[in-house]
Order: sequence, then structure tokens, then C-alpha cells
Amino acid sequence: MTSPDVRCTSSGVALGGRGTTTFLCPDCGIATVGRCARCRDQSVLYTCPKCGFQGP
Repeated sequence: MTSPDVRCTSSGVALGGRGTTTFLCPDCGIATVGRCARCRDQSVLYTCPKCGFQGP
């Protein structure tokens, strides 16, 4: 389970529970990107806070 102080990069929702994930930015590999279940399901864009990479 993800720590509750980690938030979705797109929506800002606290992460925790089923369907949430965190991963390193696929472009810079430095920043951690968090995704809530809703944003993942709806393919909401996220922006890396470090390099500005955008992904689904």
C-alpha cells in the first residue's frame, strides 16, 4: 500500500488503496509520479514536476 502522504500528480488526491501507483518518471527517472485509480482509469495527463514530461 502507498503512503498516505503521497499524492496523485494529476489530481492531488492522497494515494492509498486499490488501483493507485507510484513510479519514476519515464523520461528523467528522477521524480516520482503518483497516480490515483480514477486518473489511471480515465488516462488523465500528468506532468513530471522535475522535467515537465507529460504522459497518460
